[in-house]
Amino acid sequence: MSQLKRIVFVLCLTLFLMPTAQAVGTSASCAVLVEAESGRVLYEQESHQPRLIASITKLMTALVALESGCGLQEPFQVPDQAVGVEGSSIYLKPGETVTLEELLYGMMLRSGNDAALAVAIRCGGSAEQFVAQMNAKAVQLGMKNTHFANPNGLNAENHYSSAYDMALLARACLKNETLARIVSTKTIAIGQRSFTNHNKLLWQYEGCVGLKTGYTEKAGRTLVSAAQRDGMTLIAVTLNDSDDWRDHKSLLDWGFSTFHLERVFDRTACAGRLPVSGGLVPVVCAVPAEDVSYPIQKGEELTVRIQWHQENLTAPVPPGEELGALYLCCGGKEVAHVPLTAQQGVSDNRAPSLGLLQRILRLAEPG
Repeated sequence: MSQLKRIVFVLCLTLFLMPTAQAVGTSASCAVLVEAESGRVLYEQESHQPRLIASITKLMTALVALESGCGLQEPFQVPDQAVGVEGSSIYLKPGETVTLEELLYGMMLRSGNDAALAVAIRCGGSAEQFVAQMNAKAVQLGMKNTHFANPNGLNAENHYSSAYDMALLARACLKNETLARIVSTKTIAIGQRSFTNHNKLLWQYEGCVGLKTGYTEKAGRTLVSAAQRDGMTLIAVTLNDSDDWRDHKSLLDWGFSTFHLERVFDRTACAGRLPVSGGLVPVVCAVPAEDVSYPIQKGEELTVRIQWHQENLTAPVPPGEELGALYLCCGGKEVAHVPLTAQQGVSDNRAPSLGLLQRILRLAEPG
């Protein structure tokens, strides 16, 4: 074999063995595929480009409404401003009595623009005040290429987001149990109305758990979806995608076939032990403050590094005290870290235990 052929052979073999992070494509202007627990981006295509997003806006409307403290079942009258809104509608009537829950289902399943405006007025006092809360929540979630101008996604000059930012929002939505239940509902009869979810993937894709469709002529078709398999949840987002149903199926299929969720530690597992002087027990066990998992593909390896605040402790050590941090690395790059805390407290051996003190006090009681 000539020198050139050997070089070509080695190069081809190297490429074959390398992880294939960009193995799919879409018809979308912007797209992203994210693992929900870790937030790892598995695939992206112009994912940070701000664009019109249409009705996937309503994910933020629903999340802010559910965090507002307004009761789901508390009745209120539909304000005149929420009647006759352009676009998709649940046909609210002025003065009609509804509940927030009914509006949320109408907004998320049928994509009612009137329902979204009614939710904003109900939970924010006015649409303007509610939109300010939406933008504040976007900042809190780290949505750096997002700004909302209304609660329903109708085209506006100052209303935009990116595929990546919408994936951040979807992660937050899935953590809200009520919202996760609503977006995964196929059909429901509630109040005086019945709704069928516009998200076809709930019927067509195994493991789909929602989330939201959108469309305007300027924005094109927008879609945020999520699916769960083998303990892993993937979130797909496409903006301006003429073939979004097929693209989401392809993205999700590729993600599930290429990556698996590696459980590194759970919050009950002892990650390390530290010596304790002056205590009733000689060591304390440190556990992660939360479960630690990360999606990896063939050829990738995870490594763990622990850094202690101090290597020798002195009693007392209260339960839950932060002792250090666990750092997770993939390919030599830090991808996550969580605090390590004391699993159980260690009492000072110079003081009686609470149980003994209680018994002494009880013996000293008269009669």
